[in-house]
Amino acid sequence: MKTTRRFVLKVLAGSLAAPYVLPSRVWAAPKPSGRLTMGFVGLGYQARGLLGGFQHRTQVLAICEVDTTRRKDAQANVDKFYKSTSGSCAGYTDYRELMERKDIDAVCIATPDHWHATVTLAALKSGKDVYCEKPLTHNIQEAVDVIRGVDANKRVLQTGSMQRSMREFRVACELVQNGCIGKVERVECDFGGPPRPCNLPEEKMEPGLEWNVWLGPAPLRPYNPVLSPRGVHNHFPAWRNYSEYGTGGVGDWGAHHLDIAQWGLGMDNSGPVEVRPPGKGRDQGVTLVYANGVTVLHKGGFGVSFYGTEGQVFVNRQKFKFVQKGEVIAEYTENTKGTSIDAQVVKAEKAFLKDAKIKLYNSTSHQDDFLACVASRKKPITSEQVGGRSAICCHLMNQAYLHKQVMKWDPDKFAFVGGTGDPKWLTRDARDPWKKT
Repeated sequence: MKTTRRFVLKVLAGSLAAPYVLPSRVWAAPKPSGRLTMGFVGLGYQARGLLGGFQHRTQVLAICEVDTTRRKDAQANVDKFYKSTSGSCAGYTDYRELMERKDIDAVCIATPDHWHATVTLAALKSGKDVYCEKPLTHNIQEAVDVIRGVDANKRVLQTGSMQRSMREFRVACELVQNGCIGKVERVECDFGGPPRPCNLPEEKMEPGLEWNVWLGPAPLRPYNPVLSPRGVHNHFPAWRNYSEYGTGGVGDWGAHHLDIAQWGLGMDNSGPVEVRPPGKGRDQGVTLVYANGVTVLHKGGFGVSFYGTEGQVFVNRQKFKFVQKGEVIAEYTENTKGTSIDAQVVKAEKAFLKDAKIKLYNSTSHQDDFLACVASRKKPITSEQVGGRSAICCHLMNQAYLHKQVMKWDPDKFAFVGGTGDPKWLTRDARDPWKKT
């Protein structure tokens, strides 16, 4: 980014509710309305919600989607939103064509997991900032590549782990980091199990889907609608259950809850040093062990549960409970009457965090936070370090479920140590031509 553009964006960042409108003279090339411009890669169920938010704040110029129906539907919706009669929103089936456009500043990536890193790295190299859904990558090496790629290309990246922009999670983590439950001993996180190899049968496919492109880096296999339901569907497809394309429940909800565990433990720039497998045949029970002895256990429960020597903090979306020395200080669940989640979180915050020494990054809108950081060039709340390391926690758990071995991990070197693990587990054998972007 040119200095003049960076300066103007920073000034405008003070009003996040307003569109990012810039005088055309500050751009290297004129753009429609001078607003911050975006492209979208992947227009499934999750992406449609993101598109609805971003098109209010920016100018969406292009989308890339391999399903013809979804692509045309998204284009029509964007043009309708901007009241365009000229079909100004371009549509592509190849993300590389979108990346070649110099008039697009940032991209939103909401493809299946197996595409995240490939598209992200291409965007970074083309000079675009990135908002990418969680888990940030499909494997550990990709997380390392993205972490390094952001800094190498001097870009801004936000991972879609939006729980960090929800007040109950921030307050929960501030209580933990400020010692309000004493010394933390363990954390328990509730989410689904690991992925499994895909064994779906071949089914006939209607025309209009670039199936080979949908598969991309993943192994070639016959079409099945479970992986990519045709058209505009209103559910989250089950590709996430299969290891070739997704990361299972561990990488789905685990990417959210393990991210909060990392935040509460103050481990955003680090991670576990040991991974312990579960009992035989189980899809819960993997334990992450940190250098200070704190453990994070994959176990059913509240969502994210922090246990300390003097109390506990339990948190999930629209759920919160803070206990200190056996006394319930604040509590809200779906069964609580006469109060609200906000009231209970504020109660705990006012009583215990008014003069807290540790104040965590406070974001109230995940998309606005990303755009503000595009303006300021600062790291957003779920930067590549945050999103990449939380993804690595998920991948380490999945490796423990798969290989049933204790693994020693060096979070600084991103490597197995002590004669444990196998470097081959860090990556995958991608299909040509997507081995490298």
